[in-house]
Formats: sequence, C-alpha cells, structure tokens
Amino acid sequence: MPRLSEVIAALDALWPPERAEGWDAVGTVCGDPDQEIGRVLFAVDPVREIVEEAVKLGADLLVTHHPLYLRGTTTVAASTFKGRVVHTLIKHDIALHVAHTNADTADPGVSDALAGALDLRVVRPLVPDPADPAGRRGLGRVCELDHPLTVRELAARAAERLPATAQGIRVAGDPEALVRTVAVSGGSGDSLFDDVRAAGVDAFLTADLRHHPASEAVARTTEAAHTPLALLDAAHWATEWPWCELAAAQLDEISDREGWDLRVHVSKTVTDPWTAHAASAHPSPATALPTSASRAPSSATESLGAPN
Repeated sequence: MPRLSEVIAALDALWPPERAEGWDAVGTVCGDPDQEIGRVLFAVDPVREIVEEAVKLGADLLVTHHPLYLRGTTTVAASTFKGRVVHTLIKHDIALHVAHTNADTADPGVSDALAGALDLRVVRPLVPDPADPAGRRGLGRVCELDHPLTVRELAARAAERLPATAQGIRVAGDPEALVRTVAVSGGSGDSLFDDVRAAGVDAFLTADLRHHPASEAVARTTEAAHTPLALLDAAHWATEWPWCELAAAQLDEISDREGWDLRVHVSKTVTDPWTAHAASAHPSPATALPTSASRAPSSATESLGAPN
C-alpha cells in the first residue's frame, strides 16, 4: 500500500495547491505522512456525518472539496463541532485532505464534472487562467448543447441528473426560451455575471444566486437587446458533488498505474444544509382576485415539470 505522502503527491499533481486562491485553505489538514493508505473516501463537506461514514467504511484518507478551517482557528477542542471532527479523524487514523479552488480551476475540474453530469459539451473556461497557455484551465465553463432545449427542459434535465436536494432547481427567465449555449460554475456563481454576459450564452447554471444580483443580471441582458439570460440556480452541494466522482476516477486511474490497489469510494450522503422546502400556497398578489381559485405551484418545480 502507498504511504499518505505518496497519495498526497499524486493529488497535488492533479490540483496543485499553489493554484488555490490566496484566501483559500487547501492541502492536508491532518494525517501522518508515513501512514499506509488502502481506502479513500471522497465527499464535498468535512462534516460529522461524513467523518462517521469514513470511520464505518474503514477509510484511511478522506478527501473533501470544502475546507474544514477556512478562516483559521485557535482551538481544536472536541467541545466544538469542527474540533470533534479533528479528534475523530485522528482517533481513527484517518487523514483529511482538501482540494477547493485549486480543483475549481483544474483541467478537468469541478465545472467540467458539472457539465459532464448534464451532458453538456465544454467549449472553454468561463474565466480563463492566464497562466495556462493551453487555455483549458480556469473558473467555470462555457458549454454547448447537442441540440437546443427550452429552459424548462434544461431545468428538468438538471433536476434529474444532479443529486436531489430540498431546493431542486430554481429558474429565472422564460421557461420556453430556447437554450443553445450554457455557462456553468459549480458552487457560488453570482460573482461571475459580468463574465457570463461577456460570453453571450443563453443560460447560466450555478448555485447560491442572490435576489439583487440575479434580478440585475436578467434586467441588464434584456435592456441590452441580448437574448434574455436564463438563470438556473441549483443547490451548492449538488453542483459540486459530481466532482467527487470525477476525482475518485482520477485517483483510481493513478492507483492502477502505480499498482497501489487503492479502494476508492464516493460518499452519497447529502450534506446540503437545507433539508425541506415548503412552497407558498398563496396566489400571486399581482394576479389574484378576491374570488380567484388560482394558486401557486404546490411544489418548487411543479411549474417547470421537473422531478425534483
């Protein structure tokens, strides 16, 4: 079996830590470099449920997308929930390694995995990495569909292909508008609206869209006589989970090449913090009449016909 240091060297070659954003906290959080590694678990979040899963699985290494300590800490006391994670990992000889923004911009990276889950053909990065002469690395991806879909159909595809969450897929824009080109970005994406507009795509699929940036993005494309931009807002966790499968496949390939015989797993535990969704049962104030029997959709996606 390989040592932890050997596995980490392979992971750092896939997602070099120096390519992470300056504010990020990537790399190995805990683990003995000389520890032998036989079983690896990939997940999005280093939370209690995932650590308990790693313990039950008998994993020697947990690789997550999100950092455990993004802003630093002065304590790992087991009385805190993050401290308890550290104590549990060390007690059971489980190493923790994080690949975050360095995996976002990798080739292939988080947004490639998201595009692949939706059967989108990647054309180029949405925000290219100027340090990449090949022009393949960068944040987000600009994609094409094999054949046009309506916004409604694209939302239904996303709801079907991405892991189910309480949120499902929210949509801004005309559900019947045709989509030929799509920008995607795993995780929070409303800081990328200028790049999305510059790309001239028909739709943008990402997560964590806020009211004001989303409203302004739709209004600005309409005012500019551009084809109105449709927005598809999925759960943050759901847009990044496909990367776990991609990353696991990459490590499997390395294991086969090196003769390591690693057993690599992907957690299917849903760690999205939102656990339920209750749609309003009241009619729209703009269309309701005192005697109207109209109502809002009974589920978040009823009006889109999506399964989530």
